[in-house]
Amino acid sequence: MESLDCFVCLMLVSVQWTPAPATKNITWTYKGLVGQSEWSEHFPDCGGTSQSPVDIVTTHTKYDPALLPLTPLGYSQHGNKPFTLYNNGHTVVVELPEWMGLGGLPWLYTAAQMHLHWGSGGPSHGGGEHTINGQSADAELHVVHYNSELYPSVSTAMTQRDGLVVLGVLIVTGEETNVAFNNILNYLSRVRHADQKVSIPAFDIQSLLPTDLGSYYRYNGSLTTPPCYQSVAWIVFNERVQISKAQLLKMETLLYSTRAEDEFRILLQDNYRVTQPLNHRVVFTSFSAESGKELTSGEVTAIVIGVMCGCVGLAVIVRFVVKTIRFFKLLHQETVVLYL
Repeated sequence: MESLDCFVCLMLVSVQWTPAPATKNITWTYKGLVGQSEWSEHFPDCGGTSQSPVDIVTTHTKYDPALLPLTPLGYSQHGNKPFTLYNNGHTVVVELPEWMGLGGLPWLYTAAQMHLHWGSGGPSHGGGEHTINGQSADAELHVVHYNSELYPSVSTAMTQRDGLVVLGVLIVTGEETNVAFNNILNYLSRVRHADQKVSIPAFDIQSLLPTDLGSYYRYNGSLTTPPCYQSVAWIVFNERVQISKAQLLKMETLLYSTRAEDEFRILLQDNYRVTQPLNHRVVFTSFSAESGKELTSGEVTAIVIGVMCGCVGLAVIVRFVVKTIRFFKLLHQETVVLYL
C-alpha cells in the first residue's frame, strides 16, 4: 500500500512540473527557418480567420458615422524620463510610459510600445504591412495600446478579444526630412544588434502621427507577428506620413537581426507580414467616400473650368432673359401707342 501511495505522489509531482509548451521559445523569422508560411504550424492563431495585415479595398469599405476622431492622451506630455529603445531581433521598439493613452473609444486604452516595419529595396518597393487597394507604403509605424479598464497588463490583454488597439501609420518617402522620426532613427546605431537596449530622450509621440486623426479605417484583426493573437482593433489612418529617402535608408540598412556575439551578421530587413484574407470581416471608415477622396491636380482643374463655364453659361442665359423681357416690354408699348 505504501508503494502505491509513493507512486501516486510521484505522478502528482510529475504532473505539477510538466514544462509549458515550447512554442514561446521557438525562434521565428520572416524569411527562412520558421518563416511566415510555417508560423501557423507552431503558433495556431497565425492560421486563424481574422488575421492581419489586410488589403483595404476602398470600394468595399463601409462608412460608420459613429467612429469619432481619436484623442491621444498624454502623447505630448513626455516629461523628463527617457524612453527605452530596443532591438528585439524582429524590429526596433520604443517602450512607452503608462500615462500615455487613447480616448474617443469605448474603453480607455493605455499605450504600451511602438515599433516599425520596413522593406529592403528603397522607395516604392514595399515595406508597409497594410495595403490600400493593393498598394503598399514604404514603411509602417504601429502604436500599441491595451485595454487598461479590463486588463492589468498588455501581456494579459493581448490574449483577449477586446484587449488591444493598434494605430497603423502608413509611411511614404519624399524629399523633405521628417524631424519627428529622427527622435528614433538617430539612435538606431546604438541598438544595431538583437537584444541591445538604450535610453533615448523623451519626445512628443503625437508628432509621428498624421495631422488628421479623424479619418481612418477600422477593422478587427490580429497581431502581425507570432503568436498572432486575434485581439486587435486596428485603426489605420487614411493620411500618410512622409519621411525622406535617407531616413528610409537608415531603417533598411542599420540594424541586424543577429546578436553582437553571433558569428554571422544578418541585416534586419523586410520585416513585414504579407496581407491576409479578409474573410467575413468588414473594414469600416470614419469618413465618407466624398470627404475622404483626394482630388488630383487634373480633377481640380476640371472642376475650376467647369465652374467657370457654368458661370459664363448662366451669364448668357441671364442676358438672353433680360433682352427678351425688354423686347416684349417695347412691343407692348408700341402696341399701346398704335391703339391710341
